[in-house]
Amino acid sequence: MPSERSARVTLRRSLRNRVVRRSLRTSRTKAQRILVAGSAEEAQAAVKKTITDLDVAARKGVIHRNKAARTKSRLAKKLNAAVATA
Repeated sequence: MPSERSARVTLRRSLRNRVVRRSLRTSRTKAQRILVAGSAEEAQAAVKKTITDLDVAARKGVIHRNKAARTKSRLAKKLNAAVATA
C-alpha cells in the first residue's frame, strides 16, 4: 500500500476510534456517577448501556476484548454492591 494511502486510512481509522473511545469514556463515567448517587433502576440502565458500548468498541477493535471484559466485570461488581445496599 502506498504511504500516502496508508496515511489517509490511518487518519480515517483514528478519527473513528477517537469518537468511539470518547463516547465510551462518557458512558462509563456517567454509569459510575449514577452508581454512586442514583437509584438502582437508573444504575442498571446506565450499566447496560455502557456494557453495550464496550461490546461495540471491542468488536470494532477500538479496545482489546479483555479490556472490555475487565471493565464490564468491574461495573457489574459495583452495580451488585449498589443494589445490595439499596
